[in-house]
Amino acid sequence: MTPGEDGSVRRPNLVLVIADQWRAGCLGFLGEDPVRTPALDELAEKSRVLTQAVSNYPVCSPCRAMLMTGRYPYGNGVHLNVNSATAELGVGLRPETRCWSDVLADEGYALGYIGKWHLEAPVPADAAAGEGVREDGRVWDAYTAPDRRHGFGFWYSHGCCDDHARPHYWTGDAPREAPVRVDQWSAEHETDVALSFLDGAARDYHRGGTPFALVLSYNPPHQPFDQVPQRYLDGYSTRSARELLTRPNVDWDRPEAAEAARAAPSYYAAVTGVDHQIGRVLAALDEHRLTGDTFVVFTSDHGMQLGSHGLMYKNVPYEESMRVPFLVSRPGHVPPGRDDLLLSSPDVAPTVLGLLGVADAIVEGTQGRDLSGALLAPPGDRGAVRPGAALYLGPAAGPGDPDIRGLRTRTHKLVAAYAPEGTVAVRLFDLAADPYERTDVVADRSAQAVALAAALTGELDRTGDPWPGRSALAAWTARARKQTEDPGQASRGAAR
Repeated sequence: MTPGEDGSVRRPNLVLVIADQWRAGCLGFLGEDPVRTPALDELAEKSRVLTQAVSNYPVCSPCRAMLMTGRYPYGNGVHLNVNSATAELGVGLRPETRCWSDVLADEGYALGYIGKWHLEAPVPADAAAGEGVREDGRVWDAYTAPDRRHGFGFWYSHGCCDDHARPHYWTGDAPREAPVRVDQWSAEHETDVALSFLDGAARDYHRGGTPFALVLSYNPPHQPFDQVPQRYLDGYSTRSARELLTRPNVDWDRPEAAEAARAAPSYYAAVTGVDHQIGRVLAALDEHRLTGDTFVVFTSDHGMQLGSHGLMYKNVPYEESMRVPFLVSRPGHVPPGRDDLLLSSPDVAPTVLGLLGVADAIVEGTQGRDLSGALLAPPGDRGAVRPGAALYLGPAAGPGDPDIRGLRTRTHKLVAAYAPEGTVAVRLFDLAADPYERTDVVADRSAQAVALAAALTGELDRTGDPWPGRSALAAWTARARKQTEDPGQASRGAAR
């Protein structure tokens, strides 16, 4: 709470920026990927930078649902990406599920949502009104009716439109049949809209004390990669593939490496372009004298492999997919510095409410943890809640695919892949010694794997996850424990 011009006590504001498919290493100040992010570099100097923030289910809709609700996928209705095919399975954000935005609307906040939503299940009418049917035969884009917008009074959004060069948006009370179509790079246009929103919000805040919360949800740097303004490509397009794909786990022998090499200049250019737009938002907060009264949060829904481990995209348990950027800033309130706080996607909703001073209104049934205490304390403080582990969720995408679960601590990651025939394959990575996850050490660390497997089962129980691999993992654990207790058993069994 801060005093207003009239002496009244005012609640802080929120600007939450989400960039789609922006991996944690794509921050210039970290020195991981060779990318330029001057605006975020400057913001980082006065932010808490979480170096181990995790997307528990690194794909668009499931992560976004967790961010909004504070609940894991089987508690919020979004356990797969939302499109016309999964809509037939009932996948979509349940309208009765309360989000952090519903809480803030009840608390008198003015709420705005700009950009990608991707939580509404498409209906047949959306095919003609929005993006249309994609090559996979599915409709991904969807109109969200006003009574399903979870408290957001200002609405300038699409469901899932991957046309960055000519985006469309449903606005206000406009019907499904009347989206606004724009000839402008989507990130730039959405920033223009955000600046207009902030003009009015600043006026209402300073004159009447009405707090606001704005979500700015950019689709880039998500593909298509060829739709980025040329001005951001300068400096990337002339660099070689090995100058851009510098991570030592890039598998140059796989065809995905060639695809990644083609995409990298545009992917990094889109990152730089979005960074430029974020800089415009930060400048507007300064101009409107809102910086000291506003929590600014920057994150993404998931990362991207970009050739690492011979993979191109996301939804796998590797760090390039799982680890996401997470910066929190409010000068004078959030002590800056780097922090290994292990934040999970469902932690965002209760943490936002905690930061804004309404922790007592956290929704019943929330499974994420309020980590605002840790963010408001100095980075080295260990008195607040600091989770010791984060889940990885990778439900089978189709028949025959493995159904994967994992547990990530600050130093290790256990991954258990359950196959349809009833077997489970378990891997263990030492993230401290092997941050690029090139060596599976489960054979040499049985006791540690057994402990992590037990912790994984406990977290799945806590979150209500119906993973079918429980019994197979229990059997694996029993064998591994027995081998740990009698290391010679395996060799004697082989001799017999």
